[in-house]
Amino acid sequence: MLLDLTTSRRVVFVGGKGGVGKTSIAAALALGRARAGARVLLVSTDPAHNLGHLWGRSVGDEPTRLAGPGDLAPRAGAGTAGYVDGLEIDPERTVEQHLTAVAGTMRRMLPERMHAPAARHLELARQAPGTHESAVLERIADAVELGEESYDLVVFDTAPSGHTLRLFALPDQLASWTETLLANRDRSERFGAAVRGLGGGEETDRDAELRRILVRRRNRFSRLREVVTDPEGTGFVVVLTAERLPVAETLEVYEKLTGLGIDVTALVANRRSPADAGELLAGRRRQEDEHLVRLRQRVPDVPLLEVPLLPGDLAGTEALTALADRLGSRSP
Repeated sequence: MLLDLTTSRRVVFVGGKGGVGKTSIAAALALGRARAGARVLLVSTDPAHNLGHLWGRSVGDEPTRLAGPGDLAPRAGAGTAGYVDGLEIDPERTVEQHLTAVAGTMRRMLPERMHAPAARHLELARQAPGTHESAVLERIADAVELGEESYDLVVFDTAPSGHTLRLFALPDQLASWTETLLANRDRSERFGAAVRGLGGGEETDRDAELRRILVRRRNRFSRLREVVTDPEGTGFVVVLTAERLPVAETLEVYEKLTGLGIDVTALVANRRSPADAGELLAGRRRQEDEHLVRLRQRVPDVPLLEVPLLPGDLAGTEALTALADRLGSRSP
């Protein structure tokens, strides 16, 4: 019932261990909702983008139509206005745009004698820890805002778990950091006002602009934090294969997401082996069953959906439609 579980959501993140089929499930979810009439934006935050390969067309850093009404077979009674647009966040371009914007702000805010040191600092920051994550988070905020304006649903195909968990921790950290800068700025302004009261200087447009930038940034990350932790509007789907390591990582992801106040909407056990296709796969199926029992014991309250191993290469609208048709089987 994955499609039903996400019907009321405006934002859905699809994550999990690398290689378990996150992109396929995210794309099938987007397609399934589009077939029901939704306007869907599918966003890849994974540096190893696969949307283009999966849909058989070029996907870049701006929204590209992946499936329109003519490509979709709507459900009975549903409208035909749904579509899927895709976007792959380009990490290098994102960092470049981020640093260019910061450089422009610094040139406006700093005296000319400081421009060269500031440029050297930014060049060092290009490779600094956190720069990539901060830039990608900005683009996630962009996509969420675009979704609120122009789409019914935004589906994020996320990077492997560790990278995604670091991203989810960032809005709080960046909002808190910006709040600290604002507090320092407030103290500085009070001191400046006292000096001006003694005839020692004037408030500048630069001071006002700096404050506007900091407030806008704080509000943006606070808003993103509100969206991500809103269980009515946002959900996280964890994809796994029923094997030891993916199950162990799923348990870890579940604990960390719930610790961050993020709703885990569903678990998807992808590529389940058939029980009736020979002893090799039957044995594998029994082993998978044991891993899923362990998962259910640890996470009993989150719906667990099982998606069978499908034949052939999973690529193109037709194959994704077949996968979307499978997003309804819940385990006993």
